[in-house]
Amino acid sequence: MLKGLSAGRISAVISPRAVLGHLDPMGLAGALARVGAATVSGALPRRMAGLGKELATIAVGRSSVAPQPKDWRFQHVAWSTNPAMKRLCQSYLAWSTTAQELVADAGLDWRTAERAKLGTALVTSALAPTNVWALNPEAVEEAYRTGGLSILRGLTNLSKDLATNRGLPRSASPGAFVVGRDLAVTPGAVVYRNEVLELLQYVPTTPAVHALPVVMVPPQINKYYFMDMAPGRSFVEYVVSQGFSMFTISWRNPTEEHRHWNLDTYVGAVREAVRVACEITGSDEATTVSLCAGGITTAALLGHLAATQDHLIRCATFAVTLLDFSVPSMIGLFGTPSVVRRALAASRRAGTAGGLDATVLFASLRPNDLIWNYWVRNNLLGQAPRPFDVLAWNADATRLPAALHADFLDMFLNNSLASGAFPVFDSPVDLAKVECDTFVVAAQNDHLTDWKACYATTQLFGGQSRFALSSSGHIQSLVNPPGNPKMTVTTGAELHPDPGDWLAEATAATGSWWEHWATWAAERSGDLRPAPTELGSDRHPPLEAAPGSYVHAR
Repeated sequence: MLKGLSAGRISAVISPRAVLGHLDPMGLAGALARVGAATVSGALPRRMAGLGKELATIAVGRSSVAPQPKDWRFQHVAWSTNPAMKRLCQSYLAWSTTAQELVADAGLDWRTAERAKLGTALVTSALAPTNVWALNPEAVEEAYRTGGLSILRGLTNLSKDLATNRGLPRSASPGAFVVGRDLAVTPGAVVYRNEVLELLQYVPTTPAVHALPVVMVPPQINKYYFMDMAPGRSFVEYVVSQGFSMFTISWRNPTEEHRHWNLDTYVGAVREAVRVACEITGSDEATTVSLCAGGITTAALLGHLAATQDHLIRCATFAVTLLDFSVPSMIGLFGTPSVVRRALAASRRAGTAGGLDATVLFASLRPNDLIWNYWVRNNLLGQAPRPFDVLAWNADATRLPAALHADFLDMFLNNSLASGAFPVFDSPVDLAKVECDTFVVAAQNDHLTDWKACYATTQLFGGQSRFALSSSGHIQSLVNPPGNPKMTVTTGAELHPDPGDWLAEATAATGSWWEHWATWAAERSGDLRPAPTELGSDRHPPLEAAPGSYVHAR
């Protein structure tokens, strides 16, 4: 995005025009223009008059405007005790709140409203006074405390980001975590490999295991090991400890030569991986746990299996997976013809989509937390990114082949999978004919796949469904080991068509959805049998130790 350290280019990093320009293929500027057109003769004059009165109140020191208690930007004491700094903070909060209110006043359709909200968030977060060194009391204090070293360190960090990370401030220090040494260390082996995936089997840690294997299907846009973080934070480790024969798919990171891989390619690969797990364990059926976009792939496979009367999968779990794109959610802002056309053109030219572009895009959906937080810490305070395993994984970007990207965009635009119009192996699938039981997990604070949109998955399939609502966000809800007193899970109510009705009757309790899932899966995974003493089988012997080779590909 930026190539040098000139004053103009540095200022462009915090320019809302630059931010919106980079993301305008999503139609953000057009959505903001729609807000202006819809409010120019009514809400806009009224809101501006109200803002003017509030600014006058701020100027004379009588305003009650205050930051939210958890707003990290204004925690320094100077924002509440220094008269000038307090007025600066209040003025910023007043006008940014007005901008947000205008979006609500405009009465736009939900997709346009989501784009307008994102555009507003990008502009208001970029113009926060805390992003400017001279206006950030913590940065000024740090410069005095370090004798100016923090400024030098910050400029060094910025130069590295400009050279290697498109100017986006890094959230993780390269090399702080090593896959296979610090992360993805649950003992296991690769027992099957084709050009699309590796299948990993894990060493049992209980004397007996359930008859049905568990096969995890991660999203294609991310590497699988966010579910196998360090010991004690690994879902894979937990599942093994609960007496399940655990397998996981590790996707190959595609390059331009794989541009033709489409959803059928991935559905066929998952089907083969599940068959291998069944062969190794001597079972006719399996349990699947699918995450985010991996759930789209599994849903398509389930629809195909139902159409062909194949009972390969007995029960399926969908975690933070969006299948019904008619329900409002942040990720739904991609579902417009103009956005899809631009995205398709870009991926067809390159052969792939994702990688660093996806990292920039998803960070921009939460700019205060995922961009400006690190801008302040790295570049104004001169600090190195704090070691955090989830952020290290997030920086380990992957790509989507162009054909799969096109299939996903078709679902975003036309809701084709949920409506039964999307063909799998040349035949449309009907998810209502899928009779296996499902366990659906959503995250209450998910900024990508709104929990109410994920809840809609419970209404799509023909079998019995259970829903669990975690108290955290998109990834933290998944990396959610038992024992965290700050985490809650809401469960137990009858599944009404309206998620609000479900929530009104549901019960929240401290804990993790992992525990609820383990009980549910155990009831559907067959009798216990002696755990195997060796991994793989005669037909599928171990090829190499976990985490395998594909996970290391850049």
